[in-house]
Amino acid sequence: MTNKDPDQRQEQEVEAGLDPNPPTVPTGIPLLDELPGAPAPSLNEVLIITGRSGAGRSQAARALEDLDWYVVDNLPPSMLPALVGMMSPGGEAGVHRLAVVVDVRSRAFFTALSATLDSLRAAGVLYRIIFLEAEEATLVRRYESNRRPHPLQGEGTILDGIRAEDRLLEPLRTRADEIIDTTHMTVHDLSRHIRDVVAGEAERPLQLTVVSFGFKYGLPMDADDVLDVRFLKNPYWVGELRHLTGRDKAVADYVLDQPGARAFAEGYADLLAPMLKGYLTELKPFVTLAVGCTGGKHRSVAMAEVIAQRFRDTGFSVRVLHRDLGRE
Repeated sequence: MTNKDPDQRQEQEVEAGLDPNPPTVPTGIPLLDELPGAPAPSLNEVLIITGRSGAGRSQAARALEDLDWYVVDNLPPSMLPALVGMMSPGGEAGVHRLAVVVDVRSRAFFTALSATLDSLRAAGVLYRIIFLEAEEATLVRRYESNRRPHPLQGEGTILDGIRAEDRLLEPLRTRADEIIDTTHMTVHDLSRHIRDVVAGEAERPLQLTVVSFGFKYGLPMDADDVLDVRFLKNPYWVGELRHLTGRDKAVADYVLDQPGARAFAEGYADLLAPMLKGYLTELKPFVTLAVGCTGGKHRSVAMAEVIAQRFRDTGFSVRVLHRDLGRE
């Protein structure tokens, strides 16, 4: 038997209507037939917090933590790509907002920061750099008041350390997206500024809690304001109401139908509304209002529900807790 030339065999197969290169992948399998779509756009945000020691990096980090960012302090720059890679992709639950504080405390590692940032940018990772600074005199005063050495002063003075740090930070300062001078800022001013810099976070809603309680069990420790409703007649002394609570309609009607009771509850909420907005201005997003009666079962429960509903009607988000229900 003679072997045919491969080219001659291919020509004969084509003449016979045969495909010389039949597909080796089976058809009809959707995962193979369909091309994958474009990946979902990343929802992740990365912030690099850096700058002069004593300029407020730690306070900036705390402000971001209060806004539900995942914050890592004093991270060696070489570990940044791995940390970014652990963020949750797409819309999955997990870490989507990462803030990393990077500074000269990482010593020799800090010199690798520029190269690390370049590699992140090349990999398509979007990040912003916030650089904090303050005047030399202010930094010296802050260090002297805390009685701590500058991380780079060594055997020299605080001022020597500040100037040595400036030389290391200068390339990073030129890359910053936001430079914040904290010379004349209080810690609250800085927190407000950070909220303004982080898009969409300046108007964080107030988290308001209205809690009922019984005075005989003690005041709630975390109450910002306490209302005493023991001036109202007590349903406890009405036999058919004693076993019920302020959540039951019969008890609520008994309490709120007393002259001025409902008006007092709603007026109290209206009186406090401007104060609650002031709490937000002063960066206090969690407020607890406590409403108390003798046992925390009847009057305080009914009044707390009315007060909470009044706040809801005026646009506040409110949760209600009845601390002492079931204790009798």
